[in-house]
Amino acid sequence: MLGKRMEGMASVVWARCLFTRSRIPDSVFQPRPGDHEKYGGDPEQPHKIHVITRIKSVIGRPYWEKKIIKDLGLDKAHQPRLHKNIPSVNSKLKVVKHLIRIQPLKLPYGLPTEEEMSDTFLTSKGELVIKRHLKPVEQKEIKS
Repeated sequence: MLGKRMEGMASVVWARCLFTRSRIPDSVFQPRPGDHEKYGGDPEQPHKIHVITRIKSVIGRPYWEKKIIKDLGLDKAHQPRLHKNIPSVNSKLKVVKHLIRIQPLKLPYGLPTEEEMSDTFLTSKGELVIKRHLKPVEQKEIKS
């Protein structure tokens, strides 16, 4: 039997826990054994760069999720950004993983050279494609 004063405090504590990060259990962020097979990742050889795309709106989301999305540069939806695969970035990505899509950066044509950097573009599947321009062939003289 709580007094009137204690009942009011219990509701404040209940309301406070609704809007804090501590409400999300840590088990949500732990990797599951089947995740590597499902997403095609190799735990022995992790990729070095993430291609991150925001796929859902931040309207109605908590302030800390909005701040993380802004810090990652994902202000506009469906525009990919590149980030390193390091623990500090990964901890931010875990908090907003329901709003984003994370893919490894794939290099089907290898690393571009300095001359090819202006001819590269990033596809929606996370591939860095080099659009090669044809160069004119030198004309050979015909001897008659």
